Amino acid sequence: MRIGISVASNYDVSDVRAGARCMIERARAAEAAGLACLFVGDHHVTPRPYYQNTPILGRMLAEWGDRPSGALYLLPLWNPVLLAEQTATLACIARGRFILQCALGGDRRQSAGMGVELARRVPMFEQGLAIVRALWRGERVTRGPFEGARISPLPPEPIEVWIGASANVAIDRAAKLGDAWLGDPGMDEATARRKLNVYREACERSGRSPATIALRRDVYVGASSAEARATMAPYLAEGHRGFPEEALLIGDVGEVADRLDRLHRIGYTDALMRNITANQTQALACIERLARVQERLAVR
Repeated sequence: MRIGISVASNYDVSDVRAGARCMIERARAAEAAGLACLFVGDHHVTPRPYYQNTPILGRMLAEWGDRPSGALYLLPLWNPVLLAEQTATLACIARGRFILQCALGGDRRQSAGMGVELARRVPMFEQGLAIVRALWRGERVTRGPFEGARISPLPPEPIEVWIGASANVAIDRAAKLGDAWLGDPGMDEATARRKLNVYREACERSGRSPATIALRRDVYVGASSAEARATMAPYLAEGHRGFPEEALLIGDVGEVADRLDRLHRIGYTDALMRNITANQTQALACIERLARVQERLAVR
């Protein structure tokens, strides 16, 4: 199993430069740890600092090597021409393969703040993805509100599309339209197994056989099992992100490696780690220990 990182973008800081520095430091630590890929997320109209994906990833790539990188974009919230331009430029900056993660987004307040009707998000997603892909290929849009649009520079190599989806109908859409499915971080192991079967069946119906099946996981790798539990106790008491505790990876190097190995045996090829802790020192230590988790998985 390949272990990558999804760097958190929201930081409750009084000095807004400090949050950006945290993301840059985490990218540098992930590169030093030899993690397989680097990603950032997408959110808008937030009440506290959330560092926007395109500019912050452009800066983080200066700390990253030639392994894959990418960002999540909630497609209905984006003008597809702008998105195609932004991602093509990021692909030119990146020294390795660039990956577009995308999803519908279901936050009503976020959609309203971006001027998007929540009820229209499915057709907007499908139309937007089709336009973005055509523009990446160097084509000119021939109809609709973006008629005549084209972009330059083009991506130096094809951009993969990983589609995040939770509901069965959305997973079916991911099988039809995506190069890979990105599983929900809130799935416990039983749900992860069940949803993967949904995806495999949908791929079979669509005549597709994807090489990548990924999921995100919120993680804290401690110096010991006891330290990990003690450090995460306040987050668990608050019900971290509303996720079931079983969906979280908390433990020492061996425990986290064992949990990831079980997911790999189910059929997941990639796990994208997102730090649970908001403390930068703890987050950097966790990233360093993920290198040891990766080493253990490599010999299994």
